[in-house]
Amino acid sequence: MTFAIILIALLMLVCGFEMLLVLGVPAFLTKTFMFTRIPDPVLIQKLVGGINFSTLLAIPFFIFAAELMASGQIAKRLTDLIKYFTGHRLGGIGHTTIFGSMAFGSVSGSAPATVAAMGKLMYPELRKTGFSEKFSLGLIISSAETALLIPPSITLIIYGWMTGTSITGLFIGGLGVGVTLGLAFGALVIFESLRKGVGRGKKTTEPFFTVFKSAAWALGLPVIILGGIYSGLFTPTEAAAVSVVYAILIEAFVYKNLSFSRLISITEQAAISTTIIFILLAMGSVLSYFVTLAQVPVLITDFLTNIQAGPITFLMIVNIAFFLAGMFIDPNSALLILVPPLYPVALTMGIDPIHFGEIVCLNICIGMITPPFGLDIFVASSTLDKPVMSIINGVWPFLFINILVLILITYVPGVATFLPNLIAP
Repeated sequence: MTFAIILIALLMLVCGFEMLLVLGVPAFLTKTFMFTRIPDPVLIQKLVGGINFSTLLAIPFFIFAAELMASGQIAKRLTDLIKYFTGHRLGGIGHTTIFGSMAFGSVSGSAPATVAAMGKLMYPELRKTGFSEKFSLGLIISSAETALLIPPSITLIIYGWMTGTSITGLFIGGLGVGVTLGLAFGALVIFESLRKGVGRGKKTTEPFFTVFKSAAWALGLPVIILGGIYSGLFTPTEAAAVSVVYAILIEAFVYKNLSFSRLISITEQAAISTTIIFILLAMGSVLSYFVTLAQVPVLITDFLTNIQAGPITFLMIVNIAFFLAGMFIDPNSALLILVPPLYPVALTMGIDPIHFGEIVCLNICIGMITPPFGLDIFVASSTLDKPVMSIINGVWPFLFINILVLILITYVPGVATFLPNLIAP
């Protein structure tokens, strides 16, 4: 069976999907060399059982909703409304990009989808108002990170599934962290605007009511999703399903921008993205099983005890591990590999599960833009037809801001836990 998995992984690598090689082959090699007495059917049970959770149904629904919005009018109209308030101010188009990404993230939960949608909308605007190519590209892919923090976040859903942490609590905590990161990016935009004298667009002459009316149906989506989750009317999974139905109805019958043939094409793309994620989750559950059998969390705890490391040192090690992993492997793979051994240790250190989850999620965000293999770098390159090196050159100042915010979130837990404790003490 291991030989068959390796062969399939190599074939998929040739076809452009390397994640089975990253997660699947190590898991099955671990079984072959370390746990030879475990029968092969157990691995099949772990593969299927690892993704047989109703909570995970939120992922395909949110991906589908993100594809619908990115290819339709909802993202554009949300951005136009934000631009009405910020576009003509200092660094206004940069702020529009940041808050537009946050708004899109509040209904999609997907950073790559946010890069694709906001890149097409905002890159020409950023260049038109004087921002350099490097800064514009860096701002677009960095702002998209907020989609993984602002609820509904697919990353937080996966973390909640892996650890049993309340997804609603994670969503509320992610809101605080996402806004903090967005404000930090906003400060960098202001600095760049003052330094270069750029970024201020023309004030729109359209009345506010006209702009608001144009975006009203699009605004209904984040209101329904977030309002439904926080009020207890929907679970995150139910909110995801409602978002798909709402997006289809609005794009097809209100904005009249969705034909049946386009719906089929969008569904196909969403299905491919969903399949990729679920293959990762299934393989990750097998790897987590072996991590537990090998008592890796106990070994880590013993090591930290021997060196007399406390929570501060442990969290520093966590951040370094995720940063190094994000440089070379897919961030979701890093999540599936590192959380199973580190989460139990975090609990023994007395670290709040929501706080730890937000630290992990922000690390995943950083991994999405970290050279040389940050996923969002390649999404932006493909979407905007720009060289990868141009995008990497624009990332560095935003990476620095990310690290500063990560340090803040790591050692000031209240940034992540204040809202969850306030709303659901």
